[in-house]
Amino acid sequence: MTTLELTAGALRLALRPDLGGAIAGLWRDTLPVLRSSEPDALASSRQAGCYPLVPYSNRLGYRRFRWLGQDHATAANFDELPHSVHGVAWQRPWEVLASDTTSAELRYRHAADAHWPFAFDARQRFVLTPDALEAHLSVLNLHAQPQPVGLGWHPYFPKRSRSRLHIEIAERWDSDASGLPTRKVAQPGIDGDVAHLAFDHCFEGWRGAARIRDEKLSLRLTSSLPYLVVYTPEVKPHYCVEPVSHVSNAIHMADPLAHGLRALAPQASLDAWMKLEIAPA
Repeated sequence: MTTLELTAGALRLALRPDLGGAIAGLWRDTLPVLRSSEPDALASSRQAGCYPLVPYSNRLGYRRFRWLGQDHATAANFDELPHSVHGVAWQRPWEVLASDTTSAELRYRHAADAHWPFAFDARQRFVLTPDALEAHLSVLNLHAQPQPVGLGWHPYFPKRSRSRLHIEIAERWDSDASGLPTRKVAQPGIDGDVAHLAFDHCFEGWRGAARIRDEKLSLRLTSSLPYLVVYTPEVKPHYCVEPVSHVSNAIHMADPLAHGLRALAPQASLDAWMKLEIAPA
């Protein structure tokens, strides 16, 4: 087990590098900001407060794809779904490159395997200040040819009695029964109580900060990434607002690069950041 803890003012961040480079918990004093567990109590990244999405976000349809004229397959990694989900890095141990009381840098080096057929190097950097968490993520292509790459984060927020979202977006991808996007429709923003929302969608046209509020905290989520996945399950005690680089299952779309996926050249890198500002309500 590998654990790290950062502190700045009233904020405390707990990391589990060995469990997918995941955030075990983030607290303001004793109040959870993300879905939070003490790091030694976290059993898997599936229960974490946040984990990285590398080298793709959300679903990769039916665990197969064609790239540069070759057919590839990925392995099952998420319950009974017919798709592979969220890439590979969230289920692999990361190593600690550096850490101090307010920052940490982690690395995951991937060798081609049954879950992803291309080698890459991924790095995460966390910086904690008294009023914000910054996360940085980069992917370096170690393969001899261009590879398809996407990235993002999967933060979970605790659902409280007055949890509310205000997000300026333009379009929503509706999905089929298996969760794969099928068509894009207009979505004139999200502004409502989480208890009254029913989303499990990828959104385009994200502008400004996503405002995440409840009776305890006021949060502002910003990112260099242009898409958001919003998940508001009715019966679970959490919900998700996920900055991502591409539309779910973009690799199967007619023009994957037009939907955010990158064809990353050998030795080229893709970088992103996310910032969560935290204040009392």
